[in-house]
Amino acid sequence: MAADDKDGARNAFINDIVSRFAWPDYIVFVLMLLLSASIGVFFGFFSKKKQDSKEFLMAGKSMTTFPVAMSLVASFMSAITLLGTPSEVYQHGTVYWLIGFSYFLVMPSAAYLYLPVFLNLQVTSAYEYLEIRFHRSVRMLGSSIFILQMSLYMAIVVYAPALALSQVTGLNTYLSCTLICFVCIFYTVLGGMKAVLWTDTLQVIIMYGSIMFVILKGMVDQGGFDEVWRKNVEGGRVELINWDPNPLTRHTFWTLVVGGYFTWITIYGTNQAQIQRYMSVRKGYMAVRALWINLFALFFLMLTCSFGGMVIYAKYQGCDPIKNGYISKGDQLFPLFVMDTLGHLPGLPGFFVAGIFSGALSTVSSGMNSLAAIVLEDFLRGGCWPSISEENAIRASKVLSLFFGILTFCLVFVAEQLGDVLSAALSIFGMVGGPLLGTFTLGMFFPWANAKGAFVGTLSGLGLVFWIGVGFQVSKLQGLVSGSSLPTDIDSCPQLNFTSLLGSETEKPEILAIYKLSYMWYSATGCFTVIIVGMIISLITGKQNVRKLNPDTLSPGCMLFKRWLPGMEGLGEECVIEE
Repeated sequence: MAADDKDGARNAFINDIVSRFAWPDYIVFVLMLLLSASIGVFFGFFSKKKQDSKEFLMAGKSMTTFPVAMSLVASFMSAITLLGTPSEVYQHGTVYWLIGFSYFLVMPSAAYLYLPVFLNLQVTSAYEYLEIRFHRSVRMLGSSIFILQMSLYMAIVVYAPALALSQVTGLNTYLSCTLICFVCIFYTVLGGMKAVLWTDTLQVIIMYGSIMFVILKGMVDQGGFDEVWRKNVEGGRVELINWDPNPLTRHTFWTLVVGGYFTWITIYGTNQAQIQRYMSVRKGYMAVRALWINLFALFFLMLTCSFGGMVIYAKYQGCDPIKNGYISKGDQLFPLFVMDTLGHLPGLPGFFVAGIFSGALSTVSSGMNSLAAIVLEDFLRGGCWPSISEENAIRASKVLSLFFGILTFCLVFVAEQLGDVLSAALSIFGMVGGPLLGTFTLGMFFPWANAKGAFVGTLSGLGLVFWIGVGFQVSKLQGLVSGSSLPTDIDSCPQLNFTSLLGSETEKPEILAIYKLSYMWYSATGCFTVIIVGMIISLITGKQNVRKLNPDTLSPGCMLFKRWLPGMEGLGEECVIEE
């Protein structure tokens, strides 16, 4: 077949897919956006409670378990999971499902080892802890790192659904990014944290509903669960466990469960966006309950999305849309599958796109609110404007939310270059979140660590992991890193009986072995580097006098073994706690 004929067949297929997104789908999609915006309007203009900075950033500490639990689910598993996980399973097999078991380690640790410290100190910014425990310089360093981390992450989760929408509707990707950012800015600036939490609750319902319907419909179309499983076994996709201890292997039991623990505890144990949610509840036990609900909701979502990847493979087993040229990236697999499967049913593709957008809106809105809290508490109240009035504080919070919404849009152009959204998002949390986790862990579990150790350790951990992560990305851009996707076929593609669109493989020069480290180990690497370097520097420069240490800054896990830890006599006896 001639090249022009091949291109023509592909273009005809894509045009047919795009044309299926009709006016009923736009109505469903727009209704979701209007519902989200209306929640912001309600809390901005019709709420009985006067909006001050605590109300705007912490929901006035009036929230209950359910909306906080739903918001925890929505914040970090949103569009990244809905698009990235099915693509991961389709291309690399089912072993990724093991990451769900890391949640059973993460949530109890967050609830009983890290959360009690923040509840005891009653902080608005998680990084206030670092000043109480160490020094103001450590607080500023931690805050700055978080701003970098969250800004890049938000850009990724804006770009992901925009990519999905462009695939199914033909709508310009950057126009979609603008729309997401505008709606987020609108309801976050108007309604604050209460609007974010209740909008997240709505969006989780839409997100779960859309993903469940699409996957179940796809499974039925393929002949049921048994047929989907058979095709995946036949295609070599089913790998329930991999015990390979090699840290360079991308996904194994160890990278996904142990490495996954360190990746996700950075989010649920020490991340500002989550800490803010915990602190918004009326009673501390409500935050613990929210974490347990979140555990089972996330595990169910992970299993569902993983099975979604198997359903997609069952449909395209003999005609891989990536190799065939129908789509250019794995992140476009699920949107293509949706339009191919549900495109003839009016309104349902719009429901799916609303679910993807819901995930992005929830993450970005919470990120904007948390970044505003960080700058207000750490850089204004805690720095250059300590006497800021309540009126100016609420005004500053809204302006900061607006600023970070605009910054998110600008960083979309960076996110576009990072490859698959799932590994890109988890890499950022590992590269930046790991060292931050190490700093908090050093303070909460090692009472002898001092401020110099924490500061130098954080910079060391950040430097090492960035060297590994950036080195990998540069090698990838230079074509020195080849993908590890499982083989796919195009033998059954209609009208496209040609040998291959792919060029011949050329021998590539070897890269440094450390650049091949699985991205799931980034967080653990950064965390342990901070702890090791931090303790060495602390011992060299003079360890912390535990008599002057505030006991509330130590984790219950540390306090449990206090009597057996050396040098813990007289803990906190000379501590001066400022009111």
